[in-house]
Formats: sequence, C-alpha cells, structure tokens
Amino acid sequence: MSVRQADDPALFARVQEQNLLRQYDFLTNCIEIGLSKGIEAFDKYVLWSFNAVAVANIAQFGGRFREQPIYVGNHIPPHFKDVPGLVDQFISVVHENWDIMDHPTLLPAYARWRLIHPFIEGNGRTARAACYYLMCLRQGSLLPGRKIVPERIREDRPRYYAALQAADRHWAEGQFNVDELAEYLADLLQDQLSE
Repeated sequence: MSVRQADDPALFARVQEQNLLRQYDFLTNCIEIGLSKGIEAFDKYVLWSFNAVAVANIAQFGGRFREQPIYVGNHIPPHFKDVPGLVDQFISVVHENWDIMDHPTLLPAYARWRLIHPFIEGNGRTARAACYYLMCLRQGSLLPGRKIVPERIREDRPRYYAALQAADRHWAEGQFNVDELAEYLADLLQDQLSE
C-alpha cells in the first residue's frame, strides 16, 4: 500500500512527515543500542530499517536494495548489481576506521557522501539518519538539541550540495577527501548543541 504524491499531495506530505518522526524514534532506539554494543551494531540491516521507516506507505520497496537503475539529476548512481558490494565496502570502511578517524564528523561525512543511492526511494533520508547515528556514537551519547543535524541539513541545501560535489570532485581525481562536508556537519552539530 502506498500513496503517490501526484494523486494526493497533501496526504503524501503528511505521510512523509510522519515517517520522519517515526524514523527519528527508530533512530533514537538504534543509537541507544549502538552506544551499548559499539560500532559493530552499525550494519546493512540498520540501513535497511532506516530506509523502510523513511518510505513507509510512499514506496513499495522500502528497506531493500534497488534492483533497477535510478536517475538523480545529473548524477548517475552505480549500477544496481554493484550496490550490495558497495554497501559492504562502505560498512567495512566505517568499522575499520572507527578507532583511526577520531574526528567527530569525518566518518559521519563519509557515511553521508558514500551512501550512493542504494535504495529506490528515501536515500537522502537514510543517509542523513546513518550520518547522525555515527555522530552520536562518535560523541558517545544521544545528542541534545531541539533541531537535530538531519533537520538542519534539509534547511541548508546549497552548502550541503556543494560539500557533496566537492567530495565527488576529489574522488574523481583519485583522492578521498570529505573535509568540506565534515566541516559543514561540524557547524550544524555545533548549532544543535548550542540550543
């Protein structure tokens, strides 16, 4: 069962907003578990769950990796057959570098950048949830503040997109560099914590 935006824009918007609230509640539970169990609690099943909650009743295949091509503006996501392996690599990079990259927003920035449209719908919401999950685990607590970083990202899209594009440019040049995105996230995190 799903509602399409074209058929009922008001209902679609309401369901999407309720999904964000449910996703935050679910994210909070996952953060609490992650704080108890450590970074090993972060896996593809958590990502699937973040996505399923984000797109409930607005997409048919929530919580499953896509098995078809998708197009996102000028960006061409990886072939769908590559998605499972790329997600495994992504999780591995996070786990293997958890104790090495101790900057508070570097791995969260990597997470936001590297989650390269593995799902049909809700990729941004899923990646922002994963990013925030890692921020909280890096800080060692569920972070205070009325408006959390994922909400702040939604309100400041131009700088967000520029930072993602900068990471893409570095990658195309053969370099891993998400510093601009990490700095952007650090600013948003500071704003959240200063409320």
